[in-house]
Amino acid sequence: MVEVGLAFVCALVAWSVTAALIARGQRDGGTYAKVLAGSAVALAVALSAAFPGALLGFSGLTFRIWQIGAGLFGPLLAAWGALEYAVASPRVRFGARLVVTTLAVVPAVVLALDPVRSDFGGGYPPQGEHYDIIPGLALAAVHLFAVAALAGAAAAALRGRTPGHRATVVGLLALAVLLEIAVARLGLGVFGQVLMLGALAALWAAFMRAQDPPEEPQGRRRGRRRGGGRGRRGDDDAWDDDGDDGEDDAVFGRRRKAEPEDDYGYEDDYGAPYGGADDDRAPAGGGRPSRMRGVITIYALAEGRADDFDDVADLVVDEVARREPDTLLFACHTVPSAPLQRIVYAIYRDDLAMEEHEQQPHVREFTRRVAHSVTATNVIELSLAGAAASDHLADMLMPR
Repeated sequence: MVEVGLAFVCALVAWSVTAALIARGQRDGGTYAKVLAGSAVALAVALSAAFPGALLGFSGLTFRIWQIGAGLFGPLLAAWGALEYAVASPRVRFGARLVVTTLAVVPAVVLALDPVRSDFGGGYPPQGEHYDIIPGLALAAVHLFAVAALAGAAAAALRGRTPGHRATVVGLLALAVLLEIAVARLGLGVFGQVLMLGALAALWAAFMRAQDPPEEPQGRRRGRRRGGGRGRRGDDDAWDDDGDDGEDDAVFGRRRKAEPEDDYGYEDDYGAPYGGADDDRAPAGGGRPSRMRGVITIYALAEGRADDFDDVADLVVDEVARREPDTLLFACHTVPSAPLQRIVYAIYRDDLAMEEHEQQPHVREFTRRVAHSVTATNVIELSLAGAAASDHLADMLMPR
């Protein structure tokens, strides 16, 4: 009777966790949240089949459902969710999705169709006692991939900006996966039921911790969504930052002053020479033309990719500030009425500065990395005809 009671409690807890994860995953919008909710669904189905198995004795049908849910989809999806949470590389994510698809379809067919040996009892049936070698090999491949995926997620988490927080999330998911694998392979009787409750608790704790990222040092946008929501992790394998960024969530950028003097003579606060109506002319002695250039780039983003774009944009802003003295202003704006739109505004000293900017490695890297987040781009080139600006324009755009 103890096993029957625990089986009922396990199924009840599993469906409660599943409902909560699905509700929260819909609000979060991150891929990892949906994948972890899928893992909870698989466990809930498996534990629901285990309840009549504990009450009346397992059969071939309940055994298959148990193994497909707790031995296959539960650990596979939880390990995949860890990768989606901790790893930012689109290539790694794409490769992982291909492997997960293969390991989900082929073993599921094998486990559903391969003959099983009978002599079931009321406890969780061990995999090796009822499946032949081919299903055993299929499940072994899934479990090895899950362990490798968790190791990769842990390595990525430790290289991130908040390694302690991310590593804890991955560690909890690893605990859930290992408990599921142990119970599915060994059964373990009443102790196995207690371990399944522990796996559900670890899965829930990992999800809740991932939803509550720590506060970043002041001046970093990473980890905060615009509009006050919680942020998703960004690309932690990106360029180094110097920690000196603006705090405004609506505009982030840097303005770089020009050298105090150059061949043009006196300059204003924004690096442009005083030249009045003759600004188009090259100065005597062969200098660079002084007409400033501007570019407005409007990005339309894919659903759920706004944070990824913002994280990469934040990094390229830092690089422009450090390496491009002739890029006078470079800022990325959000649009409150259009959450999936970003506007990048840049002012260059002259045409040559604009061309040099476009050839910079960090700009090329930015273009490559946001390609998966952008659905459309509109570029507007500007030529300065006249301007009036406050002395504190840069401070207003980029508060320190």
